Amino acid sequence: MHMTGDLKELFENNRMWAEATEARTPGFFTNLLKQQAPQYLWIGCADSRVPANELVGLLPGELFVHRNVANVVAHSDLNCLSVVQFATDMLRVRHIIIVGHSGCGGVAAALHNRRVGIADNWIRYVQDVRNQHEEWLETVDAAQRVDALCELNVIEQARNLCHTTMVQDAWNRGQELVVHGWFYGLHNGLLEDLKMTVSRPEQVRDAYQGALAALRARRTPSAASGDSPVEGT
Repeated sequence: MHMTGDLKELFENNRMWAEATEARTPGFFTNLLKQQAPQYLWIGCADSRVPANELVGLLPGELFVHRNVANVVAHSDLNCLSVVQFATDMLRVRHIIIVGHSGCGGVAAALHNRRVGIADNWIRYVQDVRNQHEEWLETVDAAQRVDALCELNVIEQARNLCHTTMVQDAWNRGQELVVHGWFYGLHNGLLEDLKMTVSRPEQVRDAYQGALAALRARRTPSAASGDSPVEGT
């Protein structure tokens, strides 16, 4: 099978990147052979517009990455859980960051019950988030509703991550590990901290409630003072 012109361009781009990288940092690839020692695990969306390393300015070897549709952490997903275990047990990362983004197609499909194929079964996890917060989402301006659910999804997936056995075990053995929830704006290229930051098991409930309260205040400022207490741990 002959390689198409587009694929040849990718190989050419790779060659130029490798040459430029080695010229800029002699020995770069030789050093990568020794060992990867990232401090961060990034769990993000598979969207091609969200390049993890590039948008935080980290080089290969400095960021451990797992991506799937709508940055979901499901307790039944052995792929994601295996990455988390390797990151915590072997690499001993200090930070795990769940990163959602504006205009997420998977989240939009979940919000609007849009059928997309086999991924419908995966998007069901995001629909569960929608259903849990449906009453509040209906108060959000329609133009902001997708992004509001994107942010809610980050907060809920970060909480799911905190409840995994791998993260719980790391905390129980005294390992320094912090879970974060962030949001990336496609419109401006900036990351936003959603204040879902947890470094110990006993912080999960307060961090979750605080992150939800901040989101509600940001997306529905006039109604923030009248919100009922947030439930859940």
